Amino acid sequence: MTSNARCWTPPAAAPLIAMLWLSGCAMGGSDVHVPCPPVVEYSAADQKRAAEEVDALAEGAMIVRMLSDFAVLRDQARACR
Repeated sequence: MTSNARCWTPPAAAPLIAMLWLSGCAMGGSDVHVPCPPVVEYSAADQKRAAEEVDALAEGAMIVRMLSDFAVLRDQARACR
């Protein structure tokens, strides 16, 4: 007599898939509000001084790239309000 018990055994991936489906449903109803970070305002004099200091830097200075990234983050924080 042949056993058909193997036919009724769920594949190993089935519990994982079921767990992923259930965890996805559990997260669907949560409404998490992330507050926008504050944007520090700089005076025109401060901005002019910073621009002069950046202009005095060596060509290809890493700090210029970092300041560019910082400007993008400030724009995103402004848009978040």
